[in-house]
Amino acid sequence: MKCPLHGWLALLCAQLTACAVGPDYVAPKPPSGSDSPLVSFSASAETNAPTPDAWWRLYRDPALDTLLNEAFAANYDLKAASANLAAARAILESVRVARFPSTQVSAGAIYGRDPTTDLVQELSGRRPFTYWIYDDLLDMSYEVDLFGHVRRSIEAARANAGAVAAERDALRVTVAAETARAYAEVCALGEQLGVAQHNLEVVSEAERITVARHDAGAGSDFDVVRAQALVAQARATLPPLRGERRAALFELTALLGRTPNAAPDSVEACAIAPHLSSLVPVGDGKLLLRRRPDVREAERQLAAASAEIGVATSDLYPRIRLTGFYGGVADQIGQLGTNNGLAWGIGPGISWSFPNLGGPLADIRRANAGTASALAHFDATVLQALKETEQALSRYRAELDHHQELLLLQAKSQRAFELARSQFTAGSVSNLDLLTSEQTLIAANALVAASDAEVAEDQIALFKALGGGWAVTSP
Repeated sequence: MKCPLHGWLALLCAQLTACAVGPDYVAPKPPSGSDSPLVSFSASAETNAPTPDAWWRLYRDPALDTLLNEAFAANYDLKAASANLAAARAILESVRVARFPSTQVSAGAIYGRDPTTDLVQELSGRRPFTYWIYDDLLDMSYEVDLFGHVRRSIEAARANAGAVAAERDALRVTVAAETARAYAEVCALGEQLGVAQHNLEVVSEAERITVARHDAGAGSDFDVVRAQALVAQARATLPPLRGERRAALFELTALLGRTPNAAPDSVEACAIAPHLSSLVPVGDGKLLLRRRPDVREAERQLAAASAEIGVATSDLYPRIRLTGFYGGVADQIGQLGTNNGLAWGIGPGISWSFPNLGGPLADIRRANAGTASALAHFDATVLQALKETEQALSRYRAELDHHQELLLLQAKSQRAFELARSQFTAGSVSNLDLLTSEQTLIAANALVAASDAEVAEDQIALFKALGGGWAVTSP
């Protein structure tokens, strides 16, 4: 007599040699030229060294490091994204369970009549009777994955979990960039406030000299009023800057997961926009695409869509399950473990929607269309990543050049003002000349401070486009 396990082994061997239907996923090739050096790269501003993930540490600012750590730990959007990732991984685990036999243990007792026993009793001329029926059974079921339905389902779930993880990582990149940007804005506005205060001191000193000359009979009332108007103009620039700085502080507060009354007041001591002491490491296009989480997310979505084709295609074929049970059924508890009460069975089962295949065929068409859409989305994401990086490089380089010209303007304006002030004191130039040089210097100082802020913001935007800030905090 052959052992029933022979059938199990034969089917298991068949499963091992079977092939999963549907396409085997192959990672897509990015558009031609996407792995080339960055077009807007400038050796005077950037280096082709790989971008570090914790790019904010390049600023060597302990306060910024602390803020980033707090933002990663407290940001509510990140917490929601982490919860979504946990859910996706749980789905993957639930799909993986189908690779193994499912088991169920049951036990019970029923008091009544069994129709089959009643029929036997009646045929033998005896009266039916009521009695207790006890059972304890172990049920087992296993899907023989001949056509890859389980394997493709696991493949799709794994790719979906990878896409959700990449989505979470993309949010980390945003949190890092926005937190650094808000901090830089607070510092830059502090710098602009300092410049505005200095400008006020300059014109106030010029006003004092003008009033003194007027009192000595060497100036007119018009000169005094004009100098006083310039002082008022300089003083009027202070309140808007203070308001913008408070607004930037509250933006940073929200990113840290705090309420406005818990704003980090210590940040207000920062009065210099963060700046790098070295060139920005940008790498190349190939490294960029590996680092950007949105590109990885699009690739994982494409992998999941490809696996869904296999899941849909497997529905064209029969699904085979091996089932079995072992236990006892008896009218006395003591007989459950004896041969009299022993019950067992094993056998295959098959389910198939043939010949009505309209539903599976429609699902295959849907899965193919989803894969085509995912591939187009991947290509578009790659182009978007390259475009954003090139734009960020271009803006950063242009602002650096702009900043250099403004520094030259500031130096010339400072020199012109010093000459005008000394010559005005000596009476060799008019009050109008002094006023003009003051206005030029005030404008140059304000432009340099604004450019410092713009350089810092463009640097951070560049790091965001480069896709840094996710791996260093990943669990």
